[in-house]
Amino acid sequence: MIVISVLYVSLCSLVAYLGRQRKFGFWGYLLASLLVSPVIGLLLVLASDKREAAPTAAAAGTATPAA
Repeated sequence: MIVISVLYVSLCSLVAYLGRQRKFGFWGYLLASLLVSPVIGLLLVLASDKREAAPTAAAAGTATPAA
């Protein structure tokens, strides 16, 4: 029984690791995988969009010029 539980949590962690750069991040996909199943969690990761890149200070025009 313990082996099955460890395998289940390991699969959920793997799915969460694969989703770390996706919309809901590591913890969101870990929670989804634990609550539903690793297979459904993997389908969620594959169907989700990648996370939008945060704008940098230079791209936003707020960088201070060098003196």
